[in-house]
Amino acid sequence: MENDLVADAKALVPNGPPVFDMIEEERRHRLERLAGVCRVFGRMGYAEGLLGHVTVRDPEHHDRFWMNPVGKSFRQMRVSDLVSVTHDGQVVAGSGSINPVGFRLHSAVHAARPEVTAVCHAHSLHGKAWSSLGRVLDPITQDSAVFFEQQAIITSPRIALDEAGGKEFAVGFGSKRVAIQVGHGLFSTGETVDEAAWWFIAMDTSCRAQLLAEAAGSPVQWSPDEARMMVRALGSPQFGWASFQPFWNELIVTDPDLLD
Repeated sequence: MENDLVADAKALVPNGPPVFDMIEEERRHRLERLAGVCRVFGRMGYAEGLLGHVTVRDPEHHDRFWMNPVGKSFRQMRVSDLVSVTHDGQVVAGSGSINPVGFRLHSAVHAARPEVTAVCHAHSLHGKAWSSLGRVLDPITQDSAVFFEQQAIITSPRIALDEAGGKEFAVGFGSKRVAIQVGHGLFSTGETVDEAAWWFIAMDTSCRAQLLAEAAGSPVQWSPDEARMMVRALGSPQFGWASFQPFWNELIVTDPDLLD
């Protein structure tokens, strides 16, 4: 049965992320998707004032990443608004400023994990609420089962006030796909910004589902073996990337100015 499920999942993703011959094309693609993720997050109500940040590693300069500038609405983000930042916090492209605390956290994760291309964080309502409990999500639905054994709980630092705090955060994150910073919210990673965005969206909806389920009663969990099967079937980077494509396909029709 498991082999059939994995095969079915792979059949849903016949093609993975695009591969580029030119660095400039790959950079442009990453920036377009970064701006698109910001707009999707804005539509989903994840934006909150000056807070929330999405980063993607530059395909040429691996010690730099691109991120949304502080103070620019997620719902209005354009490619031309994005800024490039070095790991020491220097803005080397773009005219906006950055959130220093968010920069420290993302920079530390990018530095510690070369396989991570993108990191997402936003102050989503249900993610914030769940983070206050200091617990990982339980595999009570098919969606939350995908995060079984993939979640880090980070209790310290509460706020990364300096570089050491950022490094402590990255150590707490470890090699997990997503993290719950207690009393703060959710973080997700991915080999593409599309993938990272999907894990964040799925994680937040899973937080909402468990909050609702526990308010009503005692939800029944999937068994560990069943949950691990879902991780193998629906938890691949390719499946995460593909799951974001419907959002992107809608966005380029409704919001063509994001490519400016």
